[in-house]
Amino acid sequence: MSSKLNAGKLIVLSAPSGSGKTTLVQYLLKQDLALGFSISATSRPMRGAEIEGVDYYFLSTEQFENKINEQAFLEYEQVYRGVYYGTLNSEITRLWEQEQHILFDIDVQGGLTIKEKFPDQTLALFIQPPSVEELEARLRKRATDDEVKIQERLHKAQTELEYATQFDQIIINDDLETAKKEIVQCVKHFIES
Repeated sequence: MSSKLNAGKLIVLSAPSGSGKTTLVQYLLKQDLALGFSISATSRPMRGAEIEGVDYYFLSTEQFENKINEQAFLEYEQVYRGVYYGTLNSEITRLWEQEQHILFDIDVQGGLTIKEKFPDQTLALFIQPPSVEELEARLRKRATDDEVKIQERLHKAQTELEYATQFDQIIINDDLETAKKEIVQCVKHFIES
């Protein structure tokens, strides 16, 4: 790797909720790939043991909308009614100044937006569950959402699956160990190319 990344590579992982994307992101960050994690901003409330500036940048809806007006986001989306998620431009600057490639764990639309803005620098990976039935089973096993939220996530997943072919590669997370090997090989090849 060069001593200075002027504009490193961008690795986007997008998937329906419950596909195992976050597990794969955490695995990638433990590899020797010079990856830095892009911390997203959100207007949703903090959950459980989440930490400000580690898991997300937590903003009020008003703060988020002010940043939209200031054009402070590389990409953003109102994912659910009244709930925004987005990537601050300052995150890209922060990680490139640390001479790291950037790993994104983001919504499907956000992933495609980054790919559109940086087509040559971005590897967009879609993590796909083996089936919608398996996805539902995983969401229920997590036991973090009520029935209304699970149904909302399943409905959103159906829409997100339609975008899979717009990504550079689809990784089917049927067997986690196989998916881990496949994703590391894919990312390593892209960074070295």
